[in-house]
Amino acid sequence: MNTTLRSLTPEQKRHFDTEGYLIVKGLFRDEELREIDRTFEHIGSRTVPGYFEPDMSPENTDPLKRFPRIVHPHRFDETAKKYMLHRPVLDVLADLYGEEALAAQSMFYYKPPGSRGQALHQDNFYLKVEPGNCIAAWTAIDAADEENGGLLVVPKTNDYEIVCPELADAKESFTSHYVKPPKEEKAIPAIMDRGDVLFFNGNLIHGSYRNKSKDRFRRAFICHYANESATAISGYYRPLFRADGSAVDLEANSDGGPCGSEFAPLYPH
Repeated sequence: MNTTLRSLTPEQKRHFDTEGYLIVKGLFRDEELREIDRTFEHIGSRTVPGYFEPDMSPENTDPLKRFPRIVHPHRFDETAKKYMLHRPVLDVLADLYGEEALAAQSMFYYKPPGSRGQALHQDNFYLKVEPGNCIAAWTAIDAADEENGGLLVVPKTNDYEIVCPELADAKESFTSHYVKPPKEEKAIPAIMDRGDVLFFNGNLIHGSYRNKSKDRFRRAFICHYANESATAISGYYRPLFRADGSAVDLEANSDGGPCGSEFAPLYPH
């Protein structure tokens, strides 16, 4: 296990360990963010079968159908894969894990004005990383705040057990699962500037509200990782990738989790 920090200060590491999350600035240069802009502007203007299938019809009134989230863009786009394996992000993850990280998933959210949010949930309910845990790296491509549906985190729930979700409010959440926070903790907004990266533990309860702005998107590039010593992950996230881009195929975790195997199909995060 690493004992020397590559990127973080001891105070930052303690904050992550105690609160379950950490915002880090300066991990992406302006030209890198502009490359991400161009890549997903291009993807957002077309259909990518199986990955991005927008409803561009004039009859469509749901902004999330016009700009649905993209899951696993690294599987068809080299720029997405490059930034999923962005060295400054991987260095932070190595500090948080105490070992190298393996990239398991990439996502891109456009979240246009009027879009529903995502109900509070826990990531490792879906990824099922064992032994260890997943960590998310949530990069704000647009500034994120309460008005445009920025992320909400429930501090100190990183040690909270993975629980079986309840049914979410479909009018406010585009996903169906909801995890109720413990009474002693409340969700707080993670206010972020463009290029900030929020790291959070796979047990941490988090989500977002509706984008209430009239003209502001809340784009985000989000990746999930597993610790290198993990031996299993949900099959949906295989293969994983090392920093050099080589593939790693962990065992497929078939454990049904706290809801049992009958709680299916699980919504892929």
